[in-house]
Amino acid sequence: MENLDLPTLTITPLNMPKHCAMSYLFAHFAQQNWAILLDSANSSHVDGRFDIMVADPIATLVTVGKQTQISFLNAPTNDYLSEANPMELIQSVLDLSLGKQHSITEAQSLPFKAGAMGYFGYDLGRRFESLPNIAANPYSAPDMAVGIYNWAVIKDNDVDQFYLCHLPIEQGDTVPSISALHHMLNSSVNPISNQSEPFTLSSQWQSNMDKSAYIDKIGKIHHYLHAGDCYQVNLAQRFSASYKGDEYQAYLRLRNANKAPFSAFIRIPDSVIISISPERFLSVDKNGKVQSKPIKGTRPRSTNNEIDLKNIQILRKSTKDQAENLMIVDLLRNDLSKTCEPNSVAVPALFEIESFAAVHHLVSTVTGQLAANISALSLLQGAFPGGSITGAPKIRAMQIIEELEPDRRNIYCGSIGYIGVDGDMDSNICIRTLLLENGHLYCWAGGGIVLDSTALEEYQESLDKVCKILPVLLKENM
Repeated sequence: MENLDLPTLTITPLNMPKHCAMSYLFAHFAQQNWAILLDSANSSHVDGRFDIMVADPIATLVTVGKQTQISFLNAPTNDYLSEANPMELIQSVLDLSLGKQHSITEAQSLPFKAGAMGYFGYDLGRRFESLPNIAANPYSAPDMAVGIYNWAVIKDNDVDQFYLCHLPIEQGDTVPSISALHHMLNSSVNPISNQSEPFTLSSQWQSNMDKSAYIDKIGKIHHYLHAGDCYQVNLAQRFSASYKGDEYQAYLRLRNANKAPFSAFIRIPDSVIISISPERFLSVDKNGKVQSKPIKGTRPRSTNNEIDLKNIQILRKSTKDQAENLMIVDLLRNDLSKTCEPNSVAVPALFEIESFAAVHHLVSTVTGQLAANISALSLLQGAFPGGSITGAPKIRAMQIIEELEPDRRNIYCGSIGYIGVDGDMDSNICIRTLLLENGHLYCWAGGGIVLDSTALEEYQESLDKVCKILPVLLKENM
């Protein structure tokens, strides 16, 4: 039964020094399990308006294979294990913990104020589709890790203002005090200085396939394409290295070098996720307006302005990249149509150039209107994982990926995001994303392969995509 006696959401502006980054405040929480930062990384991108941080969840959901562990941090006797649909479990625990609140009114137009936040690994897709089990799975990180949070700190970068959003609960409310947050924001002491061991790599990077193997796998994909199995298949290689020290310091290096609007840092028991993604997967506002912004087509940035502009023109005129992008747009139109109102799915922007610190991308925009009585989580399940990082048709492409990539993707090509208590959602595609656990760091890069893809160019593109990741982490100092 719906809870009619709902607590009152409060939104409190925080006094802070001008131009203070959310990443500075989050540094006070970065060593805590289940602390999450969704960070626009000081990007000037149109999607970089808000930064959000949470910590101290009141419940957590962790999925490994067919089972999800639901834990209530203040009532551990209520913990249980379930084989139910993970998306339905999130909605159930969210409603149980915070109530159904689809009519919250506020003076500020803020995103997530309380609700569910975390990640959905690529391999969570096995819960929704039938896939082979071929690739190795050496990771500790679960397929899904989501917390339920009754408070969040949000920064509106347009007006340079922090807010504390708080939805009170009866027991175990861990919201930080206003005075404590003010002290953190105004402190002259660097919160990461002398707190932890500096981040360093302790081995050279290694790929899970060499150049010749990568090229050979593209040849196998071309065989599948000629046979009519697929129109496009995304192929990725995984890089790994040993490391020691503070993972948040690694995140700060990467965010400052890349300034990606869908960056994120997540710490869970035994694993850390670092994402510097430029790509939105799915967003839903509280009125049910849906947006997806698939990326297909990449060229490197150059410090030489003439070369940089030339790279933009080459990307803009590339018929191969446009064809690749259009395939994914059509796939997303189909995926969104599963849960959106009939005839509401549209493509208001096709083949636009968006420039980031490391690369130029070809980006399209697909929109729709969520159907009545359909939740944002149902939309997410219906489109998961994102078509821009699988291929088309999606399921056959995922089967081929499982055959050709030696190791599972885990967080790579999954999604990080939130589902707000008032029904809103936003999420990224986990490209340019790293997994750190057990002293090992994993980083992936790849691209969509079509019939006119050239093996050597595709291999070089995968290297271009990590050129602002691997070299940055080799630096010894912040």
